[in-house]
Amino acid sequence: MPEASLPPAAVPARLAVRPAAVGMPALGLLIAVAAWWLVTSGLHLVHPAALPPPLAVWRGMTAATDVLLPALGITTGVTVLGFLLSSVAGVLIGMALAASSRVERMFSPLLVAVNAVPKIAFGPLLVVAVGWGHKPILTMVFLLCFFPIVLSTATGLTTTPADLAELGRSLNASWWQAFRKVRFPAALPQIFVGLKVAMPLAAIGAVIGEFYSDKPGLGYQILQYNGVGDTPTAWAAIVLVGLMSIVLYAALSVLERLALPWVRATTSAR
Repeated sequence: MPEASLPPAAVPARLAVRPAAVGMPALGLLIAVAAWWLVTSGLHLVHPAALPPPLAVWRGMTAATDVLLPALGITTGVTVLGFLLSSVAGVLIGMALAASSRVERMFSPLLVAVNAVPKIAFGPLLVVAVGWGHKPILTMVFLLCFFPIVLSTATGLTTTPADLAELGRSLNASWWQAFRKVRFPAALPQIFVGLKVAMPLAAIGAVIGEFYSDKPGLGYQILQYNGVGDTPTAWAAIVLVGLMSIVLYAALSVLERLALPWVRATTSAR
C-alpha cells in the first residue's frame, strides 16, 4: 500500500509565500523609484532643488557614506531604545487603564490632550528642560509612541473573548491567573497592532528630536546638508530614515509571528 503524502499543491503553496514576501515589496519599491524618476527627470514636474532625481540622491549617499552610516547607527540606536521604553511604559499604562474604570475616566482625557499637541512644538522646550544629548530625543520618541501602545493595550485587555473569560471563571481562576493565562495572551494581537503603529512613529520622533540635539544622527545631518544647499545628500539621509523604518517594522513583524504562532493558525491571516 503506498505511503500517504500531502497533496501536491500543499507544499508549493506554502513555499510560494517566501519569494512573494520579498519580491512584492521589492516590486513596490521599484515602482516607487520609477515614479520618482518620472516626476523629477522624465516629466520635470518638480524642481531638483525641492526633490532631486534618484540618481542624484544615490550619488549624494555614496559620496557621504562616511558621515551618513555613523549617523544611521546613532538614529537606529536611539529609535530602538526609545521604542522599547515607550513599549514598556505604554503597556503598563494601558494595563492600569484596563484594570480600573475610574483610572481610565481620570486620565484618558489627559492622554488624549497630550497626544493632540503637535510634538514638534516640544522640541525647543525639551532642550531647556532636559538638556542636550540623548534625553530630548528619547523624550520625543516617547511622546510620539506611547499613545497608540496605551490605547491598543487597554483595548485588548478590555475586549477579552467571552468564551475565554467564561472558561477562566468555570475553572475558578484567580484574578492573576485569569490575567496571565487568559486576558493578557488574548490581548497580545491587539498590543502588537499598537506596537506596529508606534514603530514608524519612533523613527519620526528620533529625527525630530535630532533637529534640536547635538547628536549627529540622520535628523541632524538633514538639517546640516539642507543648510548648505546640498539637497541630494539631505534627501539621501531621508531615504535612510525610511529604509531604517522598513527594517525595524519587518523585524517587529517577525517577532510577532514568533511570539503569536496561534494567530496565523486560527485566523485567515496570510
